[in-house]
Amino acid sequence: MSIQTYLQHNLNHFLQLLEEAVNMDSPSRDKQLGDRMAGWFALQFQRLTGGRAELIPNATYGDQVRCTLGDGEKQILIIGHYDTVWLEGEAARRPFSMQDGKAYGPGVYDMKAGVLQAMFALRALVKLDRLPKDKKIVLLLNSDEEIGSPTSRWLVEEEASRSVASFVLEPPTEPGGALKTWRKGSAHYTLAIHGKSAHAGVDHQKGVSAIEELARQVQFLHSLTDYEKGTTVNVGIVKGGIGANVVADYAEAEVDIRVVSMDEAQRIEKVMQGREPMLAGTSIHVSGGIRRPPMERTEETGALFSLAQSISINELGMHLEESGTGGVSDGNFAAACGVPTLDGLGTKGGLAHSPKEWIELGEISTRATLLARLIEEV
Repeated sequence: MSIQTYLQHNLNHFLQLLEEAVNMDSPSRDKQLGDRMAGWFALQFQRLTGGRAELIPNATYGDQVRCTLGDGEKQILIIGHYDTVWLEGEAARRPFSMQDGKAYGPGVYDMKAGVLQAMFALRALVKLDRLPKDKKIVLLLNSDEEIGSPTSRWLVEEEASRSVASFVLEPPTEPGGALKTWRKGSAHYTLAIHGKSAHAGVDHQKGVSAIEELARQVQFLHSLTDYEKGTTVNVGIVKGGIGANVVADYAEAEVDIRVVSMDEAQRIEKVMQGREPMLAGTSIHVSGGIRRPPMERTEETGALFSLAQSISINELGMHLEESGTGGVSDGNFAAACGVPTLDGLGTKGGLAHSPKEWIELGEISTRATLLARLIEEV
């Protein structure tokens, strides 16, 4: 029996577990609900594959889950997360449902279906006695990816540094299902500007407006956007002042920056940390920095994609494309460790982070087969 046939025969089991998972809230910042979800996924991995599942304690958010299958010398890392953007009560308001070949519910697309897809891919390899003897597969599920992986980054990097390849279970590029071979890196900065307050009507000339300085800085920062280089700068939040009749003595801005390469990230870092006031009498303090390094496309990653493309064309009857995005994932951390990384191996669907997010049921066995075959062949 082929892997894809096995997975098609087990689709009902998959959907039963997916319904359970989607109907369990797991917001990033709720430790109690996160721990419940972590324990559930750990149990399912053990039941489905017979492998080992370890809960790694986390004092801030839900515990991390490290699942291990096989004990070969060549480690393959599969990266996912079980947290969602949805708060407690969302699953009760709109529980898992299916209609016209699609499944709906909070977190179904990003990424509870993707996590179960990986577990069933591994189950197929075990049940069909095709698990490579020379490989150790680590499935890492973290609890805080949706808020930047502040407590799990170290674990991703630790496991990535031991691996020959990493596969990320984020959804593929819509609508064609392309894998991601690169992602931009992200940086976040805060500009805090101090001026001098004064009565805007009586002593306007005695004040120095922090808001005016901020306006000048915003214009400069937006001028750094360079689409040809792939660099975007966005001042997304500004605030300052206490009243229209007061010259503002304080203003601040929050800045999001995306870059394609580490060289560009370092160049932008120097520009940001070197900001000087344009208006006499004001001062600037810059805080922040690079949050996720770029996931740069390398020759090794290109070879990994070529393998995936060959499997897709020759075995699955589909033509797989590659793409990149300005969005970030834990794949950024893995790739920065030097390990070839393919992202977008999750479930096909759409409308992530939307009340209407959905997955395509007819593609589940195909995408799971692709992951299983990559594990065999890499």
